[in-house]
Amino acid sequence: MVDLYLATAVSDALRADLAARFTLHEGEPPATTRAIVGGGQMRLDAAMLDRLPALEIVAINGVGYDGLDLDALRVRGVRVTTTPGVLTEDVADLAIALLLAVFRRIAANDAAARGGGWKVPLGRRASGRRIGIFGLGKIGTAIAERAAPFAGELLYTARGEKPVAWRYLPDIAALAEASDVLILAAPGGAATDKIVDATVLGRLGPEGVLINVARGSLVDEAAAIAALQNGTIAGAGLDVFAEEPHVPEALRALEQVVLAPHQGSATVETRAAMAALVLANLDAHFAGQPLPTALRF
Repeated sequence: MVDLYLATAVSDALRADLAARFTLHEGEPPATTRAIVGGGQMRLDAAMLDRLPALEIVAINGVGYDGLDLDALRVRGVRVTTTPGVLTEDVADLAIALLLAVFRRIAANDAAARGGGWKVPLGRRASGRRIGIFGLGKIGTAIAERAAPFAGELLYTARGEKPVAWRYLPDIAALAEASDVLILAAPGGAATDKIVDATVLGRLGPEGVLINVARGSLVDEAAAIAALQNGTIAGAGLDVFAEEPHVPEALRALEQVVLAPHQGSATVETRAAMAALVLANLDAHFAGQPLPTALRF
């Protein structure tokens, strides 16, 4: 059987399906590895590729691939697949859920009620806000469509202006200044690394809320913690972090912050669809057929 390396944890169901097709390896991949399955934040650099001369395909169980050395993979002719499309709706749902949870103090009020409390601080109205979305791909567009019925105004920043009714702003600093809520939905990578810095947070302002369902790397986490602690911004809803699974104690201590352990795609339906795409891509590759969702790079 073909040797396959599991670079990150997968569901029991996907593991069973992979085990029926391949010889699975974890920990350290053997030099005979021909396929890798990993999550959207897996790391694969040229040094590791040099130890895997037989590698043919990397199947990402997610949409992110900023941890992959694409140049090194291209040189070696290694194919890469992701699971686009199937997680769009769930990630967009979570972005809106985090927005509402921050404004209406859902997590803090839940904790108070469970602890026997009743009198809690007032929340803030979520409707009528100017909502800015950084990254208007499939997920960003799905977020905008959900926000449109209750937003006061929708704004966005992307690589270029798109044929949509929402207002385009050329950079994230301008977007933050014009928005009450800044939602991050752009890919990770060098171009967006720590793009939400102290300057951007200052432009978002003391009434502003940051929502991140993209990658932790987009935010200067130390600057965000400082901004939340000193009132530079009003609150945050965070599904992703700089060094997952580590969540800084400073963030955990802030009542105006709602946290989730990277749950954007974490529904039964989406995880099953993602697993099915991983398997479909692997099956197609080893059968010599076109890949359903090959990455072009």
